[in-house]
Amino acid sequence: MSSDTLAQFDKQKAYAPETEVFFDDGREIELLHFVFGHPSIADIRGSPAGVLKAIDEYGRSKKFLMNVGEDKGKIVTDLIAESKPQVMVELGGYIGYSALLFGDALRKVGGKRYYSLERNPEFAAVTMALASLAGLSDVVKVVVGPSEDSIGRLHADGTVQHIDLMFLDHYKPAYKSDLKLCEQLGLVGPGSIMAADNVIKPGNPPYLQYVRSSVQEKRDQLQKGEEVDGMDQSFANRTKNQYAKREGEAKLRTDIMGNANLIYESKLVNSYEPTGMPDGIEITRCVGEEK
Repeated sequence: MSSDTLAQFDKQKAYAPETEVFFDDGREIELLHFVFGHPSIADIRGSPAGVLKAIDEYGRSKKFLMNVGEDKGKIVTDLIAESKPQVMVELGGYIGYSALLFGDALRKVGGKRYYSLERNPEFAAVTMALASLAGLSDVVKVVVGPSEDSIGRLHADGTVQHIDLMFLDHYKPAYKSDLKLCEQLGLVGPGSIMAADNVIKPGNPPYLQYVRSSVQEKRDQLQKGEEVDGMDQSFANRTKNQYAKREGEAKLRTDIMGNANLIYESKLVNSYEPTGMPDGIEITRCVGEEK
């Protein structure tokens, strides 16, 4: 299911083009120096909007950054304003753009915590530095490590008992398995909302099929043994191997059953990447559970 007609992208605010190498080449640390060395640093301190503006300035004038950006970001900030979550979890923090944008929106509606899960400790350190600069350290908490491990720890120690709103923007083949892990642990259930980025570019057919399936369809797949996670071969090699240089070959668990009884209502909201390329966010609401 798709949303209404898409407005035109403002080309004046486009990021630099995405090249073959588009992250983890030193640009993340370069960004940190750019922001802290900005002529307006005195005004930027304590201002989430000011830090975000500086990040966007770097992305437009220097090098591409794989951020959610203003256009898709507004979809999620509107969702936060509507649903007023107390606890948000994001999978894939990168340099903290979404953590600052959504953490600020969460605080404005009275939310308590925004957990940013990031595998790369360097990226996580950038996020922590920028969150501190923006005055958001009381809300934004960065958790370093593989997403499935961090989800397990947050559940095991009781830090997170229910996810009100989850933003998925990490390793694309892990969207489905990590959602199912959250289901299985009881972190996602009735009342939870998921916002999944990049479902058009580069795309995520396994995740979309899962959240758009009925309870009966999910039960049938489990019974037939078709609902087995792991590395789905429908992903392009560039997507599957995105983190291979640093992390090695990706391995996804195949023992996560999830909770097929959860009832989802899901729709695609079309938008744009910061470069102007068409993309979209899938908004999925858990509206109940069949027994």
